[in-house]
Amino acid sequence: MVDQLPPVRPATPPLSPASVLLRLAGIGGVVAVILGGFYYVNGTLDPQRLSPGKLVNALEHNNGVHPGYRRNHAKGLCVAGYFEGSGAAQGLSTAQVFGTGRTPVVGRFALPSGNPYAPDSSVPIRSFALRFTQANGQQWRTGMNSMPVFPVGTPEAFYQMLQAGAPEAATGKPAPGAMPAFFAAHPETAAFLQWVKTAKPSASYATESYNGINAFYLVNAAGQRQAVRWGVVPLGQDAPGAAAPDDADYLEQDLDKRLAAGPLKWQFNLTLAEAGDPTTDASKAWPAGRKVVDAGTLVLVKAQAQNDGECRDINYDPLILPSGIEGSADPLLAARSAAYASSYVRRTSEVDQLPKETRP
Repeated sequence: MVDQLPPVRPATPPLSPASVLLRLAGIGGVVAVILGGFYYVNGTLDPQRLSPGKLVNALEHNNGVHPGYRRNHAKGLCVAGYFEGSGAAQGLSTAQVFGTGRTPVVGRFALPSGNPYAPDSSVPIRSFALRFTQANGQQWRTGMNSMPVFPVGTPEAFYQMLQAGAPEAATGKPAPGAMPAFFAAHPETAAFLQWVKTAKPSASYATESYNGINAFYLVNAAGQRQAVRWGVVPLGQDAPGAAAPDDADYLEQDLDKRLAAGPLKWQFNLTLAEAGDPTTDASKAWPAGRKVVDAGTLVLVKAQAQNDGECRDINYDPLILPSGIEGSADPLLAARSAAYASSYVRRTSEVDQLPKETRP
């Protein structure tokens, strides 16, 4: 999710409020599943309790059923490399990953949709998931996105957004007024809508900054806890802003070309919260000027087809954390964890139905 330092984009004339609502209505369910499968499962929604399975059913309804694929972020690409810790975060956390050595990483770039055949230019958001495996065997898994905030702050609101983007049986499209009505009823979506006005599909996964969006806590040897949001910023790659090619699968081709020329790198930043900064609402950005710690460099050295690559069977559950990192009370974290598990059970039982992929 990514919190900090979104890519700088060239200025473009802002859309009118009416145009923005029409644009959002047009992408309907895609907007609704940007971060995929969040749902609250601790019983606070009783008497109409909504389970992770029910949410995943809704994702399948909106996107169609594609056996073997993730129910959200279905189109993607495996990547692998390592994280070179700078040591600058050791005073904040006991996690081994923040030392000065290398930590192996298996990641995945993806689009925010449950359709594995969606054109790369269909949405302006790109996703980046990572699994760090420390020398002591503990893992850290995280999912980040190229937007600065999440549209809403609660699982209840997310589910309502998903329903607003559901296709009608008669047309196969969301009801014309459903998505605009949802945003009108949820003023917390203002920050996300402001970003959407100028967001456009990028020409490369490699040139994007990615944000973690949800807050976590780093815990040091003295037991002190520091709220943070993390994100990555590209190093040495072309600046963002290039127009997306007229090709359904250009992102994979671009990444292969770039990796053939050498490793791709991102700076891993930890933005430290100050008193009063929201830690339980991913729809609210933290004020500019917060201290940022350069925790190290993420380096990618190879890409693999997702249907048989290392990332295929990884559930990028954001609450799988090593000692020294703890989840916050953000309700979306527990919701994501539960829904990811439900999706994982379904897709891993269908692996034999995945098509074979051919890569050079």
